[in-house]
Amino acid sequence: MAITSGLFRTKSVEQSIRDTDDPDSKLRKDLTAKDLTVFGVAVVIGAGIFTLTARTAGTVAGPSVSLAFVFAAIACGLTALCYAEFASTVPVAGSAYTFAYATFGEIIAWIIGWDLILEFALAVSVVAKGWSQYLGEVLGSRPPILELGSIHFDWGAVLIIAAVGLLLATGTKLSSQVSAVAVAIKLAVIALVLVVGATYFKASNLTPFIPPAQPSEQAGGVHQSLFSFLTGSGGTSFGWYGLLAAASLVFFAFIGFDVVATTAEEVKNPQRNVPRGIFGSLAIVTVLYVAVSIVLTGMVPYTALSNGNATLATAFALHGDMWVKNIISVGALAGLSTVVMVMFLGQTRVLFAMSRDGLLPRSLAHTGKHGTPVRLTVIVGIVCALLAGFVDFGTLEEMVNIGTLVAFVLVSIGVPILRRTRPDLKRGFRVPLVPFIPILAALSCFWLMLNLSIETWLRFVIWMAVGVIVYFAYSRKHSVLRKQPAVAEQESIPVR
Repeated sequence: MAITSGLFRTKSVEQSIRDTDDPDSKLRKDLTAKDLTVFGVAVVIGAGIFTLTARTAGTVAGPSVSLAFVFAAIACGLTALCYAEFASTVPVAGSAYTFAYATFGEIIAWIIGWDLILEFALAVSVVAKGWSQYLGEVLGSRPPILELGSIHFDWGAVLIIAAVGLLLATGTKLSSQVSAVAVAIKLAVIALVLVVGATYFKASNLTPFIPPAQPSEQAGGVHQSLFSFLTGSGGTSFGWYGLLAAASLVFFAFIGFDVVATTAEEVKNPQRNVPRGIFGSLAIVTVLYVAVSIVLTGMVPYTALSNGNATLATAFALHGDMWVKNIISVGALAGLSTVVMVMFLGQTRVLFAMSRDGLLPRSLAHTGKHGTPVRLTVIVGIVCALLAGFVDFGTLEEMVNIGTLVAFVLVSIGVPILRRTRPDLKRGFRVPLVPFIPILAALSCFWLMLNLSIETWLRFVIWMAVGVIVYFAYSRKHSVLRKQPAVAEQESIPVR
């Protein structure tokens, strides 16, 4: 009993909101719905639109990659409804971590926070390495990597992380303004790609829309999806299994809209602006991804993209338009810059919320004169720079997917729970058809999780186990909520 005592004690919404007024850890409210939409588009539209579409079409789904994007967008859309209700009800930094604390209790909040730490840290580092590669292409040279004997140091990745960290420490509003410029550049590049690509479009290239299934190169072992393992189908490319697997892969392209919710505490009129920012950004990026995937697979047969390194530029090269490659590289460089920035922002805000609650050292939640958590920004920058500078991630990229999907599942389930326990709370946005929509959102995300590899699941379980150890060794003892049981319990009584 002593071990489990207080593990599921919830933190009241009122207490979470009161914590935002602490002068030592107060974030500045500067953001509008437009800023949030810019952040959403900035983080979701990255190099994936130039690389992931071609790679997935050529090796996994064929022309049906556009349908895979639609499936992934539906799952994200259902989850976005749940995020919008939570963010408009609990306008506090931390996103899924804060929402879980208000519904499931401290131990689940810690687990989801630990999960988000993994998601954002890997995302920042992986995307920074991608930015470094495109920097080499733009400069017309090899990737900016310094070889120190057997050690390879990616100084390009470290450069972008350092620049973004400095910008975020200066102020969130300034970061939004810089993101707006970068977003404008990459949207212009995407528009050019669509216009030029449409001139080569042939409807015959879209047939067959769902190519016949065939064994994949990674047909067994820990590399196959968990669903393939459970059903005994083995690893397959193309066909319906390939289409469903593609939906799980391209889901990576949508990761980031949930970061909008992490900035809720810094938003003017969050009840209105956070839902608008979430839905606006998701709608824009879905249209762009589907449009690009249709144009791409209409330009060339999907078999021409079967090389695992195929990109959107590959399709233009086959038509002799090599100049487009340089344009795409510039767009990707701008796109990845904003992805690093917003993921970095999400990481610091989740850690900020956990530190303010005492689950991590409270001194980390201190904010500087610009109203930003400078200490955390520096620490996150150093850790991510070390990871991006020295680590070759390989298949670790899928860890970002599973981490995000777990957060989505818990947020979706949390909506009907908070509706039942706290029906009195003011909600700026309400999910329709509760509990049907939240349940459907949770099931959609769980389905995408099943299509991730066994290898990814095993790594995720190990990371979660480490998190549980850290919680019982440090976080449980230092929890602010645990030190104020009388107040917390009184405020957590549901209103009937």
